Amino acid sequence: MLPADLEVAVRVKVLIVVIGCFFAHTLEVWLYAGAFLLIFKSGLGSLKGQVDESFADFLYFSATSYSTMGIGDVYPTGALRLISGIEGINGLFLIAWSTSFTYFVMDRLWPLHPDAK
Repeated sequence: MLPADLEVAVRVKVLIVVIGCFFAHTLEVWLYAGAFLLIFKSGLGSLKGQVDESFADFLYFSATSYSTMGIGDVYPTGALRLISGIEGINGLFLIAWSTSFTYFVMDRLWPLHPDAK
């Protein structure tokens, strides 16, 4: 049996991976929201629906696009349509990759795994 302090250390490593993935996804959502705002300010596209065109609206739309949730209360026009489609594909791919990576880390580090050290 492994010492109790090693079990805690392994669980902390897994927690760091999960938190790291969360912050990476959050940063990506914010970067897309910034890109949406720049496109809006340049006059190439906008958001329609229940919006007042604040940064919070672009952040909300970015989060729903990235997660592929797409509620529909806010929708893009112009160049924002293409970027929001790309964001949805990118978010789907990166969330799936993060899930796979987290599973890989847990499989390798979890104390019950026969190869854990």
